[in-house]
Amino acid sequence: MTQLLKVHGSQNHFFILDQTELDEPLTDEQLRNFTKKITSSDTGILDGSDGVLVVNHPTRSHALAQMRVINADGSEASMCGNGLRTVARYLFEQFHQDHFMVDTMNANLRVSKQADLAEGVPAFAVEISPVSFANEKLPFDNVGLRRIIDQYVPELYPGLKFTALAVPNPHLISFMSQKQIEGPILGELGEKLNQDNPYFPDGVNVNFAQIIDRNQLFVRTFERGVGFTNACGTGMSATSLALCLTHPDLGQFNQKIDVYNPGGKVQTIVHYDHDCYWIELIGNATFTARIEIGEDDLRQANFDNVKITETDEQTAYERFVNNLPHFNNLQTI
Repeated sequence: MTQLLKVHGSQNHFFILDQTELDEPLTDEQLRNFTKKITSSDTGILDGSDGVLVVNHPTRSHALAQMRVINADGSEASMCGNGLRTVARYLFEQFHQDHFMVDTMNANLRVSKQADLAEGVPAFAVEISPVSFANEKLPFDNVGLRRIIDQYVPELYPGLKFTALAVPNPHLISFMSQKQIEGPILGELGEKLNQDNPYFPDGVNVNFAQIIDRNQLFVRTFERGVGFTNACGTGMSATSLALCLTHPDLGQFNQKIDVYNPGGKVQTIVHYDHDCYWIELIGNATFTARIEIGEDDLRQANFDNVKITETDEQTAYERFVNNLPHFNNLQTI
């Protein structure tokens, strides 16, 4: 038998699969099939999830483990900030280290244990990097620009200013009112840019943000490979950097920024060190259930014989969210 975990960061839900515990890792085809089935609310368990976080032995030196991010549609993301926090907690409980590095698609990233957000709500900080503004890194084309920073892009949508950057996941960001966020634009634009289109050929995560106050944001994301999510860690990080760059009177470097999302709240700290930008993402790492499954069933994506043990951590998290200032007044669809 092997164990899966059902986890979430800001209600961005995942299953963690530790392949170092298996007799033999799943093939990529088995992993895609497993992910598509378990994340579906129809064919999976525990109402599905946004993806699967795969823990492997590291491929880079100085890292404790490798994390791969498989989206619900079977595609692979280069990073996931909310997911990395939960993997950081899992590795902390395995290795009992407070500070370490995790090997991701593009780089080793720093993670660290933080003080609990509230009773029963463990928290971890993770590094979001590297950052790029170059069009070939996202990539984008056919908008007459080499980079997009706080600019009107009529090819994408009229009347909105956009910023595009990779962290390394590609993100498109626009600041607007709550009424605009609640409207249909985000869904329409997210679907448009994540189908065949001449502007973002590989798709892009689309983030709409409302500036609440100085160093306070609300962010809603249409995530590539997933659709609407309760939260996107790299999206909230990218939006925090965009805030500091385009609204320097409202977003400050090296200060904590409160970022509300439909799943709760995180904090970010935007850094500029040695000519490089990077973001620190701080938030919950909640384990909601432990699942036992036979290795043969795992390979065949057969969930008929699983044993599920739920934790009480979701109750603690919901108590934390319900006590957040501003949260109940913000868009939470």
